[in-house]
Amino acid sequence: MSSNSEFLWYIPNDVKPGHRGDSAVENHNSLQTLTAHAKALEDHGWKGALIGTGWGRPDTFTVATALAAATTTFEPLIAIRPGYWRPAHFASAAATLDHLSGGRVRVNIVSGKDNLSAYGDSEGDQAHRYARTKEFMRLVRRLWTEENVTYEGEHFGVTESTVAPRIQSRGDRRHPKLYFGGASEAAERVSATEADVQLFWGEPLDDVRERIERLKILSRQLDRDLAPLEFGLRITTLVRDTTEQAWVDAEAKVAEMAKIKGAGWNDHRQSIAVGQRRLLDLHARGDVLDDNLYTAPGKFGGGGAGTTWLVGSAADVARSLLKYRDLGITHFVLSDTPYLSEIARQGDQLLPLLRG
Repeated sequence: MSSNSEFLWYIPNDVKPGHRGDSAVENHNSLQTLTAHAKALEDHGWKGALIGTGWGRPDTFTVATALAAATTTFEPLIAIRPGYWRPAHFASAAATLDHLSGGRVRVNIVSGKDNLSAYGDSEGDQAHRYARTKEFMRLVRRLWTEENVTYEGEHFGVTESTVAPRIQSRGDRRHPKLYFGGASEAAERVSATEADVQLFWGEPLDDVRERIERLKILSRQLDRDLAPLEFGLRITTLVRDTTEQAWVDAEAKVAEMAKIKGAGWNDHRQSIAVGQRRLLDLHARGDVLDDNLYTAPGKFGGGGAGTTWLVGSAADVARSLLKYRDLGITHFVLSDTPYLSEIARQGDQLLPLLRG
């Protein structure tokens, strides 16, 4: 896999134990436990980890700050929501953490549904939601790269605003990368013009190829004025020593999900976004697509990256990920449960095959 490919994991900051099927252990979200994950990522070759967001979960930025302070190379991909944050407030907080961590901040902008009224936010229909997101991303980037910014938009405004400390340029990195997801037409138009990295969930190769081509065309049509859009894949990777053992374990996990009717696994099903619906519909095309994309979890809950899994030996999963790389994917956010032991297994067995 090319040297510019990057590999991140997922850290499950959640008040409930057993997030996405992980072990329901005491102190699962303590500083000690989460730091152990971040340090294991450093020890086993990972660049960093996505840290999820949502009202009713530990505050993502606070968790990311604590983990950055306890590590030396770990890069948090911090999921945040416009509306939970004001642009200038977030731009300042992220610039401060980027300064303190030596340039290790990454940002995932999330526009999906949340319990907005709980923190005093409100938003209208889809068009309003994505218009606000577009404005947020554009203004945050300006605050990171310009001084004395004055802007008055439909949703946000600032007057002679200069963020301090300033983001320090590091090579071709002028500011933290802005990752973005979403599969609706409105979401793709935002991504084509404002995102640095478009994240896909685990769809079949042909579907991802089609979406990449559409986003490239959209970028041209909408006169994108940023560096070319990059692409990422967020997916569950179930790796075992042999192909046979991987499938035995995958089928056993799905059987358990079926028995409990997806309890604890369906955190993305309460409000079905376009991208999530695409994943949940895949099992109608078969339980296994491409070589080893397992869609059966979507029958019994799944949720986000837990809806489809790449299953097999390290060599099997590496071959599949290389095919996504050949489509243009350069950012990989992988995970499986139990999270901590899989950080080591996949870091030691899978990553060397991807970097070879």
